[in-house]
Amino acid sequence: MPLPRQRTPGLWETHQPGVRLLNNGLTTASLALLDQLKHLAQKHPKRITAAVAAVLLTGGGGAFAVASLGPDPAQMPVSTVTHEVESLAAEVSLAELLDNPGFSLYRSDVTRSADTPEAILERLGVADPAASSFLRSNELVRQNVLGRVGRSLTAETTDDHRLQRLTARWAPDDSGNFKRLVVERQEDDSFTARIETAPLTVGSRLASGTIRSSLFAATDAASIPDAVAVQLAEVFSGQIDFRRALRKGDRFSVVYETLEADGEPLRSGRLLSAEFHNNGKTFDALWFQEPGGKGSYYALDGQSMRRAYLTSPVAYTRVSSGFSMRMHPIQKTWRAHLGTDLAAAHGTPVRTVGDGTVEFAGVQNGYGNVVYVAHANQHVTVYAHLSRIDVRKGQSVEQGQLIGAVGATGWATGPHLHFEFRVAGKHQDPMTIARQSEAAAPITGASRKAFEQLAANMRVQLSAASLAQVASAE
Repeated sequence: MPLPRQRTPGLWETHQPGVRLLNNGLTTASLALLDQLKHLAQKHPKRITAAVAAVLLTGGGGAFAVASLGPDPAQMPVSTVTHEVESLAAEVSLAELLDNPGFSLYRSDVTRSADTPEAILERLGVADPAASSFLRSNELVRQNVLGRVGRSLTAETTDDHRLQRLTARWAPDDSGNFKRLVVERQEDDSFTARIETAPLTVGSRLASGTIRSSLFAATDAASIPDAVAVQLAEVFSGQIDFRRALRKGDRFSVVYETLEADGEPLRSGRLLSAEFHNNGKTFDALWFQEPGGKGSYYALDGQSMRRAYLTSPVAYTRVSSGFSMRMHPIQKTWRAHLGTDLAAAHGTPVRTVGDGTVEFAGVQNGYGNVVYVAHANQHVTVYAHLSRIDVRKGQSVEQGQLIGAVGATGWATGPHLHFEFRVAGKHQDPMTIARQSEAAAPITGASRKAFEQLAANMRVQLSAASLAQVASAE
């Protein structure tokens, strides 16, 4: 006679072959689980999609059913296991360790304009009068550290905060090398100082940001160097009007070079690639140099972003007076302003917006120090009120070449650049001409494969930068 079936509380089954039904308890648990998944999917749709797909492909449905029948972990017994472990310092007493700790402390900072030896050591956590006295008296330290802004500092100290080694690093030029000043304690507790030269190493960094008020506010919030922000604005200046067309919520991602010394970043380098989402449109750019040619920026489809003219002869700045009617600041009459005034600090470098030949370089009427550059198709650009002139008449210049610096010579009430664009002798709006100018040739067929490989790699990096921003925002 068959034994009677044992019934588990909360479960029942039919005697119909091959069919087993669970009671309302399991059904309720399943519904609760589905409800949780629904809420998760609404909150994190992209993340949950991949997770659910993986579960379904691996038979996850059955796993959920089995898991729901398992015991509640909170009701399981807990036990503590204790096991003695032999000390790695069994042969050394605790007193000896305290008397001779033998460890070093490290801290990094950067120099400031008003730094004194005491201020530097205090920020680095050093309490050492002898070290302070040496820094004050040493000529190498006075010339290369005190009063210098932004130089990287690293200090190594003993456990009682006495200085063992102080290292300052900086890159004096574009040679690819950096200088290293090393102050080191000797066995007799005296100090020595020496300067070394070593090559910079090139790395890359990813970053992204969202426009809330302005481009520079967004790059500052994303810890992107100003030099990279300027390059970003210049690269997309032909597609985006950064003075009028930015929208709150616009997003961007960048990959840029870093120049490092002993693993410490000294300064930023070239913008390598970028993506900008502006007012529902997406723009991208990639730095690429064809063999034997000059490097330039291209869209990720290979189209050149270099146009015949730059949109501005100075780095990203403020337009103080556009191409329009205005009240003349000196003559106090309404007159057509036949150029664009770009507000910039005295001495800001001025560059030619296109290839051409210097037609005039000297002093002229209300323009003060002025340079005229003749381009193709009877185009002439004018750069006025310069503090200095760096080119001469008849000299050939290339797009982006420095021709002078911002000043306030001639009829100027303050430092700015007056910039004009003339076509066959008639004044035109420089911004309009620049944006309508022809683009350079796209990537050649011979370089297409190498370019596409680099573009694919940059797409991955830009996507990673964008996802990192989304994750941090959440």
